Amino acid sequence: MQNLRVTIIQTALFWEDADANLASFDAKMDNIRDETDLIVLPEMFTTGFSMNAEKLAQEMDGKATGWLREKSRCRQTDITGSMIIRENGKYFNRLLWAKPDGTLLYYDKRHLFRMTGEEKIYSGGDKYITVELKGWKIRPFICYDLRFPCWTRNFNNSYDIALFIANWPEKRSYHWKTLLLARAIENQCYVIGLNRVGEDGNGYYHSGDSSVIDPAGNIIFRKQDEESIYTALLSYPVLQEYRKSFPAWMDADFNE
Repeated sequence: MQNLRVTIIQTALFWEDADANLASFDAKMDNIRDETDLIVLPEMFTTGFSMNAEKLAQEMDGKATGWLREKSRCRQTDITGSMIIRENGKYFNRLLWAKPDGTLLYYDKRHLFRMTGEEKIYSGGDKYITVELKGWKIRPFICYDLRFPCWTRNFNNSYDIALFIANWPEKRSYHWKTLLLARAIENQCYVIGLNRVGEDGNGYYHSGDSSVIDPAGNIIFRKQDEESIYTALLSYPVLQEYRKSFPAWMDADFNE
């Protein structure tokens, strides 16, 4: 199994301005010089975490989705991030995963953040996706999903990487950092958490604290407050050896 390179882009977002955000990510991707297999963008990367779905939502064949697919094709790299999508009269906080061959996968955020009324505007998803990339199995989640270990449980090593994208405010950054560590340790997998930085249109400040954590809970990377582009090299032998030497996953309470 090959090692995997994952590039995360921790950045501020232009509030409710898709064109400005797409232009910003164009420039940031142009600055990625390292070889990479996957580029990760934040939650609602075209708008920031907005409840203004009626105004901001895009269709599945809209401009931002087309941009994502084209960037993936041109760079020959998988790219993922979430945006506001309108489908069948409903709104979704939808993670889109574009592959260079034109394939587009998606995951709808399961747990909607009721403290901002997200559940009143958006419809929640009810199924996982597991994306295969160079033999690795990656399961993506969105922000508030991080708080719910039953939903993110890695039964029978069904995935190798848990990926969380977020707009997680600084005032709860301790929770973000602690829960990312917990998800890595309990699921014996790599965990990647990508958060935004800067103040949003509602006045909430985000400190980023984007992280890459190995299956034993060791922090490979973490960055606070600053914009950052980081490429992590994930080792499959390290993952295999840890699961073999400390096979706690074999004693899980439930199986799929």
